[in-house]
Amino acid sequence: MVDALDQAPDGLIGGYHGNSLTVRILMIVFSSIALYNAIELFILLFLTFQSYRGLYFWTMLLSVVLGVIPHSIGYILEFFSLAPLWVSLTISTIGFYVMVPGQSVVLYSRLHLVVQSRRILRFVLWLIIVDAVILLIPTTILTFSTAYIQTDPFIRGYNVMERLQLAWFCCQEFVISGIYIYETVKLLQLMPDKDQRRTRIMYELLAINFVIILLDVGLLVVEYIGFYSLQTTLKPMVYSIKLKLEFGVLGKLVSLVHTSRSAPTSAEQDEYPQFVDPSQLTSDVTHAAPMDRVPRGMSAWNTISMESLPMSEQRIRPSTRSRISSESTYPS
Repeated sequence: MVDALDQAPDGLIGGYHGNSLTVRILMIVFSSIALYNAIELFILLFLTFQSYRGLYFWTMLLSVVLGVIPHSIGYILEFFSLAPLWVSLTISTIGFYVMVPGQSVVLYSRLHLVVQSRRILRFVLWLIIVDAVILLIPTTILTFSTAYIQTDPFIRGYNVMERLQLAWFCCQEFVISGIYIYETVKLLQLMPDKDQRRTRIMYELLAINFVIILLDVGLLVVEYIGFYSLQTTLKPMVYSIKLKLEFGVLGKLVSLVHTSRSAPTSAEQDEYPQFVDPSQLTSDVTHAAPMDRVPRGMSAWNTISMESLPMSEQRIRPSTRSRISSESTYPS
């Protein structure tokens, strides 16, 4: 079942020709799980967020609606010859364009919660943009050329590019997840030992990022051993699982930020006289009250709005909420 580089992958042209019932069942199972996860995420997004705005919300929504769902449907139509080839290729290509870079944008949209360096944030943003341009366009050209022209140079180019773009995008997500893991470990080292809740959340974030990396590694293994039909149907399932994990990560990150802002540390306790309980303060008495203005260059698109979060995540003191709102901004 291993495809040579000079042979068109089984399933790309004229449907899947293999006789393996197991492969056919697995393709249907993978696609069904991906569609189920996508529909579930679509519902959860509208049930969870109070306001439908922000980079995270729209990227997650588009990755589900225009990414996972079209990608899964397109390849099912292609492998089982349920639609003309150009229809299935177009649908799956649209899903590919939105799903794969969209996953990286979702990762980026919450990166500012643990990374304070604008240089790192801008580097990640430009990495996503440049990689999308240099990988998506050649892959699309080679896909349609292989399907319709079917000459050896195009077939070989497609096989090479298919493996290259998958490995490249996986490495891109490795980099972003690595930044999360590095920054999370730094926060763990600065964390007071008595704060068990924050420690547990940080370890959960580490575990989730490691799971995302393992999913990418598994996808790479399936691709490089030559199971094209399984890899292309497994991919939307893997990305749907990663999106669900990302959805859980955001809640934990916001909870972590709320905890770190609302609970005074021992250093903060020392700043006040013994007869003052900092936890009972309703405003920041150490600084002048900030003006309620959005800094120049910042827009509502680049913020995680408190009103857009679940009600359970909004239960913090008003003074804490104002500080989180002023700090939870993305680089423009």
